[in-house]
Amino acid sequence: MTNRILNAEMRPFEAGWALIETVIAVTIFFILTGAVSFAGVRYVNKARQATAANEIAAFSLALDSYYLDCGMYPSEEQGLDALWAVPVTSPVPSGWSGPYLTRKDIEDSWGRDYIYRRPGPEGLPYAILSHGADGLEGGEGPDADIHSWKN
Repeated sequence: MTNRILNAEMRPFEAGWALIETVIAVTIFFILTGAVSFAGVRYVNKARQATAANEIAAFSLALDSYYLDCGMYPSEEQGLDALWAVPVTSPVPSGWSGPYLTRKDIEDSWGRDYIYRRPGPEGLPYAILSHGADGLEGGEGPDADIHSWKN
């Protein structure tokens, strides 16, 4: 009986959640979700850069193994595919004993092919690079290039 008395005394706007309360709750939820998402994007970009740097290091090891077996690095035309399958373009190596990679995927963290250059800068025999998130040469932060000679 007490509940009936309380319910009878309550005004209609005090009976439950009002629309404005729901809007405020949803707004707070979206603000918190947005803040967490914004912070998470920064970590995703750092993870992609670290993954690209690690993959470039793995390519460098595979290229050095290729060199030890074949006495030369793959030509620019043969590219990094020479680490997975015997090259068919000249110069065809006689000592190839690969595959030198455990997987054929030769794309960076942003879905673009790594760039293989021969010869590399500063007197190096080769260069491997990714142009980062924007896919353009240069840049800073997540758009920065990742190089085999600067990691």
